[in-house]
Amino acid sequence: MPTNILMPALSPTMEKGNLAKWLKKEGEKVKSGDVIAEIETDKATMEVEAVDEGTLAKIVVPEGTQDVAVNAVIAVLAGEGEDVKAAASGAAAAKAPAAPAKVPEKKIEAKQPAPSFETPAARAPQDEAKRSPHPEAPAAAPAKAGVSKSEGGRTFSSPLARRLAKDAGIDLSRVSGTGPHGRVIARDVEDAKLGKGLKAPGAAAPAVGAGPSLAPAMSDSQIRALYEEGSYDFVPHDGMRRTIAQRLTAATQSTPTFYLTMDCDIGKLTAAREEINAAAPKGADGKPSYKLSVNDFVIKALALALQRIPEANVSWSEGGMLRHKHSDIGVAVALPGGLITPIIHKAETLSLSGISNAMRDLAARARARKLKPHEYQGGTSSVSNLGMYGIKDFTAVINPPQSTILAVGTGEERAVVRNGQIVPAMIMSVTLSCDHRSVDGALGAELINAFKVLIENPVMMVV
Repeated sequence: MPTNILMPALSPTMEKGNLAKWLKKEGEKVKSGDVIAEIETDKATMEVEAVDEGTLAKIVVPEGTQDVAVNAVIAVLAGEGEDVKAAASGAAAAKAPAAPAKVPEKKIEAKQPAPSFETPAARAPQDEAKRSPHPEAPAAAPAKAGVSKSEGGRTFSSPLARRLAKDAGIDLSRVSGTGPHGRVIARDVEDAKLGKGLKAPGAAAPAVGAGPSLAPAMSDSQIRALYEEGSYDFVPHDGMRRTIAQRLTAATQSTPTFYLTMDCDIGKLTAAREEINAAAPKGADGKPSYKLSVNDFVIKALALALQRIPEANVSWSEGGMLRHKHSDIGVAVALPGGLITPIIHKAETLSLSGISNAMRDLAARARARKLKPHEYQGGTSSVSNLGMYGIKDFTAVINPPQSTILAVGTGEERAVVRNGQIVPAMIMSVTLSCDHRSVDGALGAELINAFKVLIENPVMMVV
């Protein structure tokens, strides 16, 4: 029988992706292990390998198609000796009946038009709801078994939407559904997290235990009304920007965060860095085999500090704490239109030159969107360094499921007092953001103090 080639899940959280390019044509022979297509997610471009041998009988999803659901049939492979034309026609026949049931919802969910493409009549009910002066609604029973009771009866929703709503503490009866027959789908819940698409207050209340409801955000039409037509260019959000917005909004709303700031004297570090770089061996091309940056020292110091304070090297989960054995440090890398945080695994075991070379490789592949999911997902803590932009100090948003992130400012000469004398010193301010569910104030102070000791005495990182 012909084999269906499915849209692969490139990470545990992936729900859809873009089919960027087919590397094989219909009628072309395929061997196991051949790269047949390229799939784009919001963060990376991945290659899809064939797992069977045969002939590519039919390409069901053409290249350039966006928001293809995981496990959707993207092509059909005819086995050895099978009729290629029959397999291709069978794929078309099999595809037809499935379309009314599944494809429309996925298409609407993935490509829900921005409010700018909606008619004023379609936006009016939601806009009127957001202008309602009543901030809260009377209590109502929480939804059960995926059906929410409301004044109008029942609210139908997809299984994924129910799970997302439960995790976010959102009452589905207050969410405006855009799926078939008004069904609430995942995209509607994501919009609800941002305060969009909520029904008028009074129709239903937040689920029991969900806490106070958030004030609804301004709609796109309300925002545009503040600016003269033609005075701006509209740039639709791509997948990366939407993911960043959703994840960081969820992080700031669900993570109780506190901040600890400390000044570090990096005079010894800058001197050691210059000496180490000057002594770096030259390769065949005459270039040094490594070139350490201040950030390399920061990564190493944070990794070792987490080993010294293992109680802070944790991730919060509802069932219990994950205490990590290694320090997997994510490092924020700016990309056109967004950012990504590639991870240096077991950073505490690497030399400074090893960290430097690993970071250079990860950053280059991140900008080319060639990272694999395990190279940017997970991690036990992160570093965000804006010192190269002259930023003195700032706070960074924690990247769940991590419990901490270190924001690093620029190193600059400042006047300090030593032994009663005012002297110049090279000072760098750092701020540690902590998830208070898993890291208490005293524990966070221990961690940033351990970092300070290491960064101010770099010789301790090489022994």
